[in-house]
Amino acid sequence: MIYLDFNRTTPLAPSVLEAMQPYWATHFMLPGQEHSQAQAVGESLEQARESVAAMVGCDPFEIVFTSGGTEANNLAICGQLSQAASARVPAAAVPLAKRSRAVSSALQSHEKTTVGRIHVLVSELEHDSVLAAAFSLAGDRVDVELVPCQENGVVDPAQVESMLRANTRLVCLQLANPVLGTLQKVREVADICHNRGVSVHCDATQAFGKLPVEVSQLRADTVSISGHKFYGPKGCGAIYVRRGLHLSPICHGEPREMGLRPGAENIPACIGLGAAAHLASRCESEVSDNFAELSDRFLNGLESSLGKSPILLADGSPRIANTMAIEMPCDASAIQKAARQLVFATAQSAEPPDEITRSLKAIGRTETQIRRTIRISLGWTTSRDQIDRAVSLIADACDTVMAR
Repeated sequence: MIYLDFNRTTPLAPSVLEAMQPYWATHFMLPGQEHSQAQAVGESLEQARESVAAMVGCDPFEIVFTSGGTEANNLAICGQLSQAASARVPAAAVPLAKRSRAVSSALQSHEKTTVGRIHVLVSELEHDSVLAAAFSLAGDRVDVELVPCQENGVVDPAQVESMLRANTRLVCLQLANPVLGTLQKVREVADICHNRGVSVHCDATQAFGKLPVEVSQLRADTVSISGHKFYGPKGCGAIYVRRGLHLSPICHGEPREMGLRPGAENIPACIGLGAAAHLASRCESEVSDNFAELSDRFLNGLESSLGKSPILLADGSPRIANTMAIEMPCDASAIQKAARQLVFATAQSAEPPDEITRSLKAIGRTETQIRRTIRISLGWTTSRDQIDRAVSLIADACDTVMAR
């Protein structure tokens, strides 16, 4: 098999697996206890936290381990909005002399509830976990509004600015789109939002391991990280929480992970995430150049083999080089069936729309164009030979499908 869907087929890096191994069988204690073995595990956990912090460019205490990007997104959104919704107007703010019985009664009732409505802006390109978390809060006191993107797959910061309201509390904008590969102007949006007292959450899970990411440059208040996107363990991630920002936990129990995540830590996974972060920090610049070469080789090979230029969506926009959405000359699912040795992603026709369908519709692609689109994502281990073999298999599959 040739894997051109790195997002779903990520293996553990050998060095990551080696780092995790002792914590399944030998160092199995929980940190935070008094005896020396537990303290040693706690030290290893903090070393892993330091490695993740070094990858993203922040202090270790700003990193909270999670079960992955989905939990990180939920914690960032629900945690921030819970804080914003908990503001109360004290009854003492209204002088006693001016309180009628009706006003006093209303204030007492008002003190038991949140004050006013909260407005949230969410890019329409966001991952399901961002959209679902935001819309789960939509109702009596939270208004969620989608920010459209342009045909080039980029959200216009001016559009975000025009949609801000006096009661906007949070803007959610991903860094890299997992379908189109487009990079968003997170720093520009963050500057606009912070000037208005609005927080920014950035789902950056797709970018780590593909290019260097510094949270100080993004200026987002919270940033999500997912381990398996850069050869770490599945089911482990982290969230960067800017110092001074207060979140409410979304689960409750004994306080761990800066008081934001109760329960026993998944020590092997956290150690693996730290090892993967250390590896990514050393390799990100090099693999970015390699991805650019391999993606050019893939596109040029398709053009030569198919006799026409493939349509690379969002071409010309800033992108992560390993991720491409390409419109083919025939139905993508038929190509997939004909080229059985290849693993790549296509849009799913079933409702509700999957992430690929949503992203392609967001940039104005028609149903026919969406059915013809394949999503390719390359990994660190993708070779030139694999690229050439993939091009040959896709070209042969297209010939077979179009000859029917």
